[in-house]
Amino acid sequence: MKAESEAILQSLREAIAAAVTERELAEVKSRFLGKKGEVTSFLRGLGALPSEERQAAGKAVNELKQAVEAAIERAVRELKGRELARRLEAEWVDPTLDAGRRPVGSIHPTTRIQYEVEDVFTSMGFQVLDGPHVETDYFNFEALNIPADHPARDMQDTFYLEDGNLLRTHTSPIQVRGMQRLRPPLQIIGPGKVFRCERIDASHESSFHQLEGMMVDRDIKVAHLIYFMKTLLSRIFGREEEVRLRPGYFPFVEPGFELDIRCLLCGGKGCSVCKGVGWVELLPCGMVHPNVLRAGGIDPSAYSGFAFGLGLDRLVMMRYGIEDIRHIHSADLRFLEQFR
Repeated sequence: MKAESEAILQSLREAIAAAVTERELAEVKSRFLGKKGEVTSFLRGLGALPSEERQAAGKAVNELKQAVEAAIERAVRELKGRELARRLEAEWVDPTLDAGRRPVGSIHPTTRIQYEVEDVFTSMGFQVLDGPHVETDYFNFEALNIPADHPARDMQDTFYLEDGNLLRTHTSPIQVRGMQRLRPPLQIIGPGKVFRCERIDASHESSFHQLEGMMVDRDIKVAHLIYFMKTLLSRIFGREEEVRLRPGYFPFVEPGFELDIRCLLCGGKGCSVCKGVGWVELLPCGMVHPNVLRAGGIDPSAYSGFAFGLGLDRLVMMRYGIEDIRHIHSADLRFLEQFR
């Protein structure tokens, strides 16, 4: 048995030495390890041996097979190494030459703001979640306490698909999915693009970016909401900004508020962005409605929470003094190059 194994290994070494391409090495592998290969035939012959010799012979054949496999794998690696060295020698490039480098791009201002807002909230213990652009009626409306006769469900406000699904009109469905998956206490935010059949003007687009979030725990109050929102704005703008909180109706919160920021483009004097009133609606918010907590599988008698929705595009406009939201979505390189 030992002599036969040595003979096969010697034959293998000669075959490997003669192979100069990967295809030829593949043929060597088939010759020794294929269905009709020398090692395979050797293995099949074990059945003819006496039972007292079969175990030792089987061990020897397995060792032979492993040695053959290792030798072929090593030969393939060495061949690839030689080929790579040959190509590096033939196709070398001088990295010191000026290759006429193209201008380096930059992060889009909306993406930049989104990352900053995410950093602010993750530093305060929030998780960043994601969700699909195409949503069901349940997650986009029903689970958020938006009844069937609510105007947000109208065709002129929502992009419906032929299968009955729709393009999400806000990122609030991420909150419902988050509540169903996580257990309180929870702090989550959900950034992303949303779609509405809006009349386009200086401050409205049919597709735009939101970041919505919520905090659910025992004894959450409006004071918690105000603290987190003011912390966010002070971190983003680098200073305390003048804000106001006024009542607002949103089916998924009760009570609901509109958090407005003094227009940074006109200083409160009135312009096209703030519609001449000196304030920009920035952040609708409120205490999570009990029906929404129930839809998320949370008992409203034990837990409460606040929720908010932030318009990232409007935040970009305030941060960089952009007077028209259409610039942000224009893909105009002359506009985007300013943010390198």
